[in-house]
Amino acid sequence: MYETRKKHRFAAAVFSALLCLGLCIPPAWAADGEQTLIPLGKAVGIKLFADGVLVVELSQLDGGVSPAKTCGLKEGDLIVRINDEKIQSTEHLQAVLQANGEAPMQLEIKRGSAVLHEEITPVRCGDGVYRLGAWIRDSMAGVGTLTYYDPATAQYGALGHGITDVDTAKLMPLASGSIMETTVKAVRKGAEGSPGELKGDFSVQRDVGTLQANTDGGIFGTVSDADFVPTAKAYPVAENGEIHTGAATILATVSGDVTQEYAVEILRLYPENRATRNLLLRVTDPQLLETTGGIVQGMSGSPILQDGKIIGAVTHVLLNDPTRGYGIFIENMMDAAG
Repeated sequence: MYETRKKHRFAAAVFSALLCLGLCIPPAWAADGEQTLIPLGKAVGIKLFADGVLVVELSQLDGGVSPAKTCGLKEGDLIVRINDEKIQSTEHLQAVLQANGEAPMQLEIKRGSAVLHEEITPVRCGDGVYRLGAWIRDSMAGVGTLTYYDPATAQYGALGHGITDVDTAKLMPLASGSIMETTVKAVRKGAEGSPGELKGDFSVQRDVGTLQANTDGGIFGTVSDADFVPTAKAYPVAENGEIHTGAATILATVSGDVTQEYAVEILRLYPENRATRNLLLRVTDPQLLETTGGIVQGMSGSPILQDGKIIGAVTHVLLNDPTRGYGIFIENMMDAAG
């Protein structure tokens, strides 16, 4: 069976220095030598297109056969080429299958860092369509939050975690992508055992930046429309050792396009090797608790501020207590950006 699935989830990169007139532009720095960034907390729509098509599930065709399983395909594999032809999308793969018919095909597959080559023979099903016995996906889209912007380089960081496939839980391989202007139209409030969600309006889509990298520590790219980023105060970047338990704030957009600052408490710090879960925080702001119930999907990337510095970004919510969630240290997030 050849099928496609396009589900939207951001569970959500490495960006090289911006070049202008052939010169590398350095990041912004405070007078005392500390690097500074503008914390944003601005909701955006995010589109990501895979470098090939991702296998998300194997299935059986008529008669119980599965060419994909027989040839050794696995969930999480990326089909990059068929008979030396680069696969651009699910629609492209379908067209190649129908043109090929029942003849054996040569697949080029990426499995992690390995590149494999396998032969597969499509099966003609009862409806006349040739299929492989695999569900595949080529793109994802959803709402996330911009963490920071560097006005010296036009670089941004967002989410604080990578964009992963909903079925395989693997990092989505990036070919291209963009961030879009969006407005938060509704909030599904979080409750114990049921994570909430920000719902954005993409009816008037306007790309405002490019997406160049998708990493475990966040997504990164360049803002192409300077008017999209508000003129705001730049904050020094905190070193990991400066971060402590106690009062802090986050910036988030939970209604329309208005970003507000909300009170939180940092409850615990974790070793730096805990990937995107370097700190545990609790939302204490009455207004945010009333609106969202705490942390909801779409707020990933909300910058965390403490003692006049940007210290990290919200990354996850606790399923059994939406008032609490995890965050990544800003230094670790920036390390992921390269």
